[in-house]
Amino acid sequence: MNKELIEKINSLAKKQREVGLSEEEKEEQQRLRQEYLRLFRMEFKKILDSIETVD
Repeated sequence: MNKELIEKINSLAKKQREVGLSEEEKEEQQRLRQEYLRLFRMEFKKILDSIETVD
């Protein structure tokens, strides 16, 4: 899902630069970006939680 999500975000960003987005597309773009950030933070937290410090 992550790869598909990034591809969709990128396609909307390209369309925004070239011709602009409708209100529905802008809302979808925001929703997809928020979902991507949520997934990124979740994965990053897993990585941080798995780190062990050794003294």
